[in-house]
Amino acid sequence: MRVDAIRACFEGVIPSTMTTVSLDGTPNVAYLSQVQFVDSDHVALSYQFFNKTRANLLENPRAMLVVIDPTSGLQYRLRLEFLRTETAGALFESMKAKIAGIASHMGMSQVFKLLGSDVFRVHEVEQVPGEMLPPPPRRNLLAALRRATARIGPGGDLETLLSDTLDSLAREFDIAHSMALLYDQPGQRLYTVASRGYEESGVGSEISLGDGVIGVAAREHTPIRIGHMSAEYSYNRAIRDNALDGGTGALETAIPFPGLAASRSQLAVPMLAAQRLIGVLFVESPQDMRFSYDDEDALVALGNQLAMAIHMLQSSSDATAEEVTAPGGHRDCPLGEPLLVRHYPENDSVFLGDDYLIKGVAGSIFVALVTDAVALGRNEFSNRELRLDPRIRLPDLSDNLEARLLLLARRLAERDVGIHIEKTGRGRFRLHSKRPLRLVS
Repeated sequence: MRVDAIRACFEGVIPSTMTTVSLDGTPNVAYLSQVQFVDSDHVALSYQFFNKTRANLLENPRAMLVVIDPTSGLQYRLRLEFLRTETAGALFESMKAKIAGIASHMGMSQVFKLLGSDVFRVHEVEQVPGEMLPPPPRRNLLAALRRATARIGPGGDLETLLSDTLDSLAREFDIAHSMALLYDQPGQRLYTVASRGYEESGVGSEISLGDGVIGVAAREHTPIRIGHMSAEYSYNRAIRDNALDGGTGALETAIPFPGLAASRSQLAVPMLAAQRLIGVLFVESPQDMRFSYDDEDALVALGNQLAMAIHMLQSSSDATAEEVTAPGGHRDCPLGEPLLVRHYPENDSVFLGDDYLIKGVAGSIFVALVTDAVALGRNEFSNRELRLDPRIRLPDLSDNLEARLLLLARRLAERDVGIHIEKTGRGRFRLHSKRPLRLVS
């Protein structure tokens, strides 16, 4: 029997027990906060205190671990050999997040602090004789993954890819709350481009690299999963609440991050294309222990499929781009009071009247469009010309321009002040305004 056959035992539902022996033969038995699956031959145990277990392992690396499957009630004995302790990296961060959730659930956040991840080789897995409970009904995640990935391909546009992915999470995996974030490498941040299941879409909201399960998953290129929510991984909830209350200063341009008010389970998986970070796929639930190792596996595969589709779409956009649009095109004849577009060049923040719209690259794109609409009477544009426009200052040619345009279009639709972006063909779009525009820098 291999370790991957008993992963349900490592969810932390029932505490595990571990026996170590000192050099003089004295045994010591202790409860463990967490056992982490590493691969079919290795597990990691939480190192939190320098206690007798730790002292014994440093003297004698052999140990015995007993784990229990919470669904069947079966027990298993694992014969272990201590290899090393990791204090940073993907494994450590994954265990740290889970420990924080367990500690919060038990009211011991000030006591449970992960000092390291002790990695062990598993030499033998032995089932302890005993009665087995009937297995509960389970969703076939492999079949769900097959149906979901069949919908995700490089043929569509970015908006369709994201919509199909989040729809599949709801339909195939019964996950009602999800979002997709893309990576802004120069800013070391992730920005929300699509969401499902929330009252507010949160499109345009940002998460710093290393912040919460999303930021940690992005920074470490590894899935981060929590079964009991912890304040340590709550995405700067205070900042979100401040922004909702109309905070001042820097918070004036903070778009509230979408999220459940009482989130209990969270899973963030990095979207990787040839090890390049494209973004993060995030799901959450008001139910404790909602996501398992199997959910994690399925979403990692789905996230990487989405990442590769986005990467291929991005790579082919220049090759299939339309020629640069000449000035002109069909012009709107808006009437009424002008719509004031306020631009702050320091960070390219844009306000429509007194209401914040967007900032950064998407903000500079919008300002360029409005400038040409006002000065040249244009409203027809192409993606290719935006890539070549020095006013926009794209970080590099590989930056996902389509994602910025999608973000801008959705923010304009949410503001609903009479100005919007409409696709007119592959790599082409039109800026529509029902009111005259007045740009102030």
